[in-house]
Amino acid sequence: MPAMYKVRPVHSAGVLAEHLPTCMYPLPNLHRAPGAAAPLQEEVDPSLQALESRQEEILKRLYELKSAVDGLSKMIQTPDADFDVTNIIQTDEFSPLTTNGADLDLMLGKDYGALKDVVINANPSLPPLSLLVIHSLLCERYKILSAVHTHSSVKSVPENLLKCFGEQTKKKPRHEYQLGFTLIWKDVPKPQMKFSIQTMCPIEGEGNIARFLFSLFGQKHNAVTSTLIDSWVDTALFQLKEGSSKERGAVLRSMNAALGRSPWLVGSELTLADVVAWCALRQTGAANAAPANVQKWMKSCENLAPFSSVMKLLK
Repeated sequence: MPAMYKVRPVHSAGVLAEHLPTCMYPLPNLHRAPGAAAPLQEEVDPSLQALESRQEEILKRLYELKSAVDGLSKMIQTPDADFDVTNIIQTDEFSPLTTNGADLDLMLGKDYGALKDVVINANPSLPPLSLLVIHSLLCERYKILSAVHTHSSVKSVPENLLKCFGEQTKKKPRHEYQLGFTLIWKDVPKPQMKFSIQTMCPIEGEGNIARFLFSLFGQKHNAVTSTLIDSWVDTALFQLKEGSSKERGAVLRSMNAALGRSPWLVGSELTLADVVAWCALRQTGAANAAPANVQKWMKSCENLAPFSSVMKLLK
């Protein structure tokens, strides 16, 4: 096959000088006056030099501090996986139940001219004692219009359950109450709650309803304390109340250890964990076999009026 045509190399000497374009007009040097000689190198301002030196010194010290911190971090050992987080709750700022409560309008929504009602359906064969204790605690904080009704699905309800809220001797106009609390004894598999009858799905389960109602007290906890409270609530409902005798024994030992460190299950104030655990012990009849610290704690609970009033329902 014949060779292709040859192309003159563009890298030969002088090619740049020979073929520079002449179509562009030249511009004068803007950095100096026309015809003036190139200026000498300007002297650096002494204050700028001092600032640069200071910056370098600061960066050097920061680097030394970083090295020291890195060295110390290597000396700190990783905490054990079974670290007892209950020690952390000592730094938690509790909001006692004796302080002002939560903003009910903010939590439940505000209906102008209408009282916000909490309606709970519960089976009389398994009365949710923790909700009754919380109701009594709420009555100490808010003006509550309480009522108990019986659904047609239930044939009969014991007299003490029909009067579980006691007698409201001083009837006031409905608009003077802050919250309506209605308990309906009904044939349901688990307690159900609504506070907006028309728009919301029911909240189911004694533990979930108790968590919501207890939040109306406006207590503030850090993440560790809130997690411990939730853990004790679940333990009380699923192991202490519904578990086997072996599970109950393990829970009682854990409670005894926790109550050896603090007067209540979680810290130095009454929380939802104490309410649910106390009710579970009383309903299962395991209180008689409880260890010493648990027995002492139960007496502390029963010295409070809301617990002692519920005790009458167990007789």
